[in-house]
Amino acid sequence: MSKKLLSRPLGQCVGLDVHLEFIEIAICEEGRVWSAGRVPATPEGIKTLADSLLPTDRVALEVTGSSREIARLLEPHVSRVIVVSPSDTGISQARAKTDRLDARTLARLLWTGELEAVWMPPEWTCRMRRRLARREQLVRTRSRVKNELHAVLMRCLKGRPPASDLFGVKGRGWLRGLELPEEESETVQAGLRHIEFLDCEIEQVERLIATEALKSPQVKRLMTVPGVNVICAAIFLATVGDIRRFKGQRQVVAYLGLDPRVYQSGSAPARSGRISKQGSPRARWALVEAARSVAQQPGPLHAFSERIRARRGHNLAVVAVARKLAVLFYCMLTREEDYAHQQPSLTARKLRMLEVKAGQPTLKGKPTGVFATRERMRQAEKQLAAQAEASYKRSVADWQAASPSTKKAGASVTAGRA
Repeated sequence: MSKKLLSRPLGQCVGLDVHLEFIEIAICEEGRVWSAGRVPATPEGIKTLADSLLPTDRVALEVTGSSREIARLLEPHVSRVIVVSPSDTGISQARAKTDRLDARTLARLLWTGELEAVWMPPEWTCRMRRRLARREQLVRTRSRVKNELHAVLMRCLKGRPPASDLFGVKGRGWLRGLELPEEESETVQAGLRHIEFLDCEIEQVERLIATEALKSPQVKRLMTVPGVNVICAAIFLATVGDIRRFKGQRQVVAYLGLDPRVYQSGSAPARSGRISKQGSPRARWALVEAARSVAQQPGPLHAFSERIRARRGHNLAVVAVARKLAVLFYCMLTREEDYAHQQPSLTARKLRMLEVKAGQPTLKGKPTGVFATRERMRQAEKQLAAQAEASYKRSVADWQAASPSTKKAGASVTAGRA
């Protein structure tokens, strides 16, 4: 590392270009930028860099796999550490791009105040993100193995299995007893062993997720929506983090990539296109899967889904319900209120299943005497949900009759037309 870094005046801006093996350093003072050498991208190298920094310095680096740990090590030694998105710096579009030039660009942008820091999630959010990502990879691997076994059955003309679930107890016994060519039998046996291993790993990570979810009142609040399970609630919270950092529901929808693109030129009215698909694909997948389940439950969301599907088709209705869920989650979390049309017995059942998945003992085989009462409650709750759905339909009909102009194309994206 250059000696200039060790003997400089106060309040300078430091740009770091992080690589797997080293960190390139640049400094900006009064608009003048110079390079300050490199340090190893190790805890010892970062400690050497931190010891040479002054409390009034500011540091900027781009988002990488190790940026969170580097920022954590540097924050006690400087005024501020700014982690920025590569798309906001313009470095990737530069004609001349080297490690030294990238570090200098970061230092210069930090000095001019043109860098906006990304939100750094807290420990709970990072921990939940990693566990959910691991579960997603395990489930994808298991699906790939199951598809391979289905391909074996198709190649060998075995037809449909006798069990509805090919990978249940009966289905696996049928697979093990099939007469197949040697190489195909080896594939089936290896696939079944792999699936059993993946089932155990998925169960372990889901137990950790359930344990964390039971400690979170926000997860429990989102689960009061019929059709929303712990995975959907945890993915949404892990993706958005602190909900109060968003100014409104439109920002949440845009952050999740569920907002439609808008096209407008000249005097023509604006047209809405497909959704932007910015942000986390995992969060959009979770909301879409929850939307498919929510649309099957009686209530206002079911009526909303039917209304959109009658005009735009099934797929657009599912995406519209997913967007509606994102808005609903934002309102519930900011107002700290449960879902107004929840079904308490269904919510209690979901929470009880969550406790069992977290490792608490089950009551299977023990008489409780509440089954008949719970069934009566479920029927009464469904009737209340149906009444809420009918009320929603009447409100929409009254709104459409009073505002016929909203049916015009483009009204939702053109100012003054709604």
